[in-house]
Amino acid sequence: MAKNQESQKSTNKGWKLVAVSAAAGLLAGSIPFASVGAYNALSGNQSIVQSSNNVSSNTSGSAKLQNTSTGSSNNGSMTSAFNKVSAAVVSVSNLQPAKSSQNSLSSYFGQMYGDDEKAKSTLQTASEGSGLIYQTANGKGYIVTNNHVIEGATKLQVILNTGEAVDANVVGSDSVTDLAVLSIESAKVPATASFGSSDSLEPGQPVIAIGSPLGSQYATSVTQGIISAKSRTLNSNSGTQTTVIQTDAAINPGNSGGPLVNSDGQVVGINSMKLAQSQDGTNVEGMGFAIPSDEVVTIINQLVEKGSITRPKIGVRVASVSEMTQQLRQKVQLPDSVTGGVYIASVDDNTSAKEAGIQSGDVITKFEGHAVNSVTELHSLLYQKQVGDTISLEIVRAGQTQTVSLKLN
Repeated sequence: MAKNQESQKSTNKGWKLVAVSAAAGLLAGSIPFASVGAYNALSGNQSIVQSSNNVSSNTSGSAKLQNTSTGSSNNGSMTSAFNKVSAAVVSVSNLQPAKSSQNSLSSYFGQMYGDDEKAKSTLQTASEGSGLIYQTANGKGYIVTNNHVIEGATKLQVILNTGEAVDANVVGSDSVTDLAVLSIESAKVPATASFGSSDSLEPGQPVIAIGSPLGSQYATSVTQGIISAKSRTLNSNSGTQTTVIQTDAAINPGNSGGPLVNSDGQVVGINSMKLAQSQDGTNVEGMGFAIPSDEVVTIINQLVEKGSITRPKIGVRVASVSEMTQQLRQKVQLPDSVTGGVYIASVDDNTSAKEAGIQSGDVITKFEGHAVNSVTELHSLLYQKQVGDTISLEIVRAGQTQTVSLKLN
């Protein structure tokens, strides 16, 4: 994954996370996971639901969030939630050229007689993941999945809930958030699903994960769990930051790109990875992670509109206030009344933040007048801006509130 501009300083090391697309083992070197790298874990209204039995057409081409309830629900309602979404869940097949097992001599003569070109044209399934059809617009059906599911593909196919395999095109992808959007012909779309707001989630709330664990032969498998934490920030060794939902719903190889669904049948996250084991080899169970729907909607709308993400940056390394220890709060003199916000762990040199006088230990509480309660919210607001825009931030420094302005670079 590419380096994120607003990265977070990690305090926990040695945890190994893996992306969860299932490798079919048809290429040389069969592997159980298609991994995008190791990450360090950092601790720290009535719903309006679009039934998946109907196809939602959106001429604007933009995904939208719906109101989300936070009440607990019984197993019966989770069955109903599954039925609302399952028809919109697909398997995504990553097709790549088959590896030749010929020795170098036969390979050489194969090239002379054109066999090598024939081998290149033979595509096999390298790995499989999951995806979600979320809307139709302009004659296309749009599918969200993970970037690592489609990485390296020569060709992509989605397998619908009917079992039909359909060729898919890449609309856009983003390695930072590990999201990608695919398109198929709208006439092929059996159903669409709706997004609910991940910001309304509460720990302990029931959710289900739907996808294709171990590949399309187990398509639309469902597992149930709860929200373990609504905001976990993970760092890669390259400095990439991602803020995710933690759940104990089982997430297995092949679940990547599938939906995390609340009891109202709304998609509140896109499953992406799970905690596998500690550096000393200790196995870990029940720690899966999903990209929050609020961030998903922001990113996929930009991908549909532009095909890629150009991000402005502030130039700071951050963590959500909710992840701060009491000792750290006391050290930076953060008042007890400040329960939300984004803590600045460090400021990068030669950035707009440095020029504006932002310091390590500051806490961002507002962005352009909008309350900021987490890293995810900061990203959502920041990514609505353009490079060169001037913004205002309300920060708390040593117990005092002040406003700073800076130009995004």
